[in-house]
Amino acid sequence: MSSAMSRAIRACAAGAAASRRGLASVEAMGAAKGAPPAAGRWAGRGRGGPGPMEDGARVQWVFLGCPGVGKGTYAGRLSRLLGVPHIATGDLVRDELASSGPLSKQLSEIVNHGKLVSDEIIINLLSKRLEEGGEKGELGFILDGFPRTIRQAEILEGVTDIDLVINLKLREEALLAKCIGRRKCSQCGGNFNVASIDIEGENGGPRMCMPPLLPPPQCESKLITRADDTEEVVKERLRVYHDLVRSSEP
Repeated sequence: MSSAMSRAIRACAAGAAASRRGLASVEAMGAAKGAPPAAGRWAGRGRGGPGPMEDGARVQWVFLGCPGVGKGTYAGRLSRLLGVPHIATGDLVRDELASSGPLSKQLSEIVNHGKLVSDEIIINLLSKRLEEGGEKGELGFILDGFPRTIRQAEILEGVTDIDLVINLKLREEALLAKCIGRRKCSQCGGNFNVASIDIEGENGGPRMCMPPLLPPPQCESKLITRADDTEEVVKERLRVYHDLVRSSEP
């Protein structure tokens, strides 16, 4: 990953043709019928496919899924395990919000009402992050929440080979509980969840039980909640996400 890749993303974004090619879905971790399409046609391509890699620092993986499904949790753990940066577009947006930069006010209106940030803004934020990573000598990455649209997928496919794509899925009532239960340590940045989920199985299936992911004692008094993790905003984010997925289907 380098500044050259960042420039390529910007160039592709500026001149990308919306060809709307179909994207297949990679089903993982609780897959179900009717799941949203993902960029699964990349899986197995590039440097060694989805199997074990000799150099973990060169993996180029993508985690997809609706808000609250756990992309950040799984991507973050794998990032630490493999020694590669975890780049979450949601974090990039929140960092920009906290910076009081030129986009801060515009992003605040979008995020606090549960809307999706435009391709243009996301691509600009991602390009900036890639440039910073290139200066540090970063080689691989795990992308979290990007690409979100067919246009973003085509842009990314045009500038790099993705080794693996995982599309996470979860029932909506569990997603809502998980989003409302999210907490973050204001000191160490660790992500936790206070929700205890126990939901009756569908069509005679097993119950869905997810215990809370509680913080260690040193973090308990430092937990904060995201401003957009309210029931009203989360429901709107899920609605917008599903509308976007349906509009992207071939």
